[in-house]
Amino acid sequence: MKILKAFSIVVLAMAMVSCSGVKVAVDENKNIDFSKYKTYSFLGWQNQSDEILSAEDKGYLRDAFIHQFERRGMTKVNSGGDMQISLYIITSEESAFSGYNDYVAGAGYNHYYGFGYGTGNMNNTYQTASKEFGTMIMNCYDGKSRDQIWQAIATSALQQKVEKRDKSIPSKIANLMSYFPVKPNKGK
Repeated sequence: MKILKAFSIVVLAMAMVSCSGVKVAVDENKNIDFSKYKTYSFLGWQNQSDEILSAEDKGYLRDAFIHQFERRGMTKVNSGGDMQISLYIITSEESAFSGYNDYVAGAGYNHYYGFGYGTGNMNNTYQTASKEFGTMIMNCYDGKSRDQIWQAIATSALQQKVEKRDKSIPSKIANLMSYFPVKPNKGK
């Protein structure tokens, strides 16, 4: 897949971001039988994008992916898996603005309210809020041909409370993996 196409998908995913949930965009090779992949290995984080993650967050991500692939009957191997996975993460900060005007006018010209010469108060208030978002790009390749077979781009607000990340990260990875062509085995 062309880099330009990947970045256009990132831009699209970033544009779809709202304050809640995980937004996922997927590109899949429909000619592939994904059930043939029994092992997988991680190629690592692309462009050292993991440097922005803490050791704990990396562990939560690793464990969440392992759990999701095990649920699909796949086994992790250190290298040379039937399917090979690369990950890339980007963070950004977005600002939202809101405003309020409580204009109250007194009697004006010809006793009409709200215009002319009269008394009036106007209080303008506005607020700015910033929120940090993370975008994860997951690329899956066929282990033999090295062809890209699946890509997911997930964007979500980052959990600011460190003590809640052990729950939020696996939940977000489960959401991303719900788009994977092989569905989880029942009972796992």
